[in-house]
Amino acid sequence: MQQKISDLANLGPQSQAMLEAAGICSVQAIYDLGSVQVYLQVKKINPKASLNLLYALEGAISGLPWQTIAKEHKTSLLLALENSEKQIGIITNTKE
Repeated sequence: MQQKISDLANLGPQSQAMLEAAGICSVQAIYDLGSVQVYLQVKKINPKASLNLLYALEGAISGLPWQTIAKEHKTSLLLALENSEKQIGIITNTKE
């Protein structure tokens, strides 16, 4: 039986619905794409998605609580997000 996205730490049914709407329909896709790329795909269709989703995705991948990610890995994630946005020509506000 395939693991559901909502079974991952930090991600619940609402997160799963957002990811599925963006075409991310499996846990493996999250691992393959990484938190930043998954977050960018969600932002394309849901501009109101917050940085908490990015932290939750990274936490789901690493097995850490999203609060720990937000506190200890925020800078590196925001830099990775900014670099990815520059590569694809997206400008968003990362000062949430």
